[in-house]
Amino acid sequence: MHFNQYGLTFDYPENWSVDTDDAAGSRAAVTVYSPEGAFWSVSAHAVGSEPALLSAAVVQQMKQEYQDLDSEPARDSVAGHSLPGFDLNFYCLDLTNTAAVRTLATPDAIYLFFCQAEDRDWDRISPVFEAMTASFLSALDDGEDPETTPLS
Repeated sequence: MHFNQYGLTFDYPENWSVDTDDAAGSRAAVTVYSPEGAFWSVSAHAVGSEPALLSAAVVQQMKQEYQDLDSEPARDSVAGHSLPGFDLNFYCLDLTNTAAVRTLATPDAIYLFFCQAEDRDWDRISPVFEAMTASFLSALDDGEDPETTPLS
């Protein structure tokens, strides 16, 4: 499937669902959920925001919700882009979970990526998260215009 709204363009699996409830005002945000409950999200923030502060704010918010949260700085390289952020591990409903928060600064926006899955699903689903991020970055590199590209 192909998502193309709010200036955000990416591909995602056909059997995943899209939630755009967070897309409001000057901030675009989209979350895509797997049938098992894992999710990947991307949000656009104003230029001038500090990427490191955005990702640290996510970690801080997660620490308020999950007291036993472990976090460590991390960096991914996806589609030729360096994405700094954090890897997170925590318990939710007696299950161990892994999450990743990454950022990308561009001349037009600061993008924040967040994905999360239960550990038993992480190895299978994390390549899907990476593919969605890569498709988003590819659309950015191609200069795909969300106003002229139709939804499929």
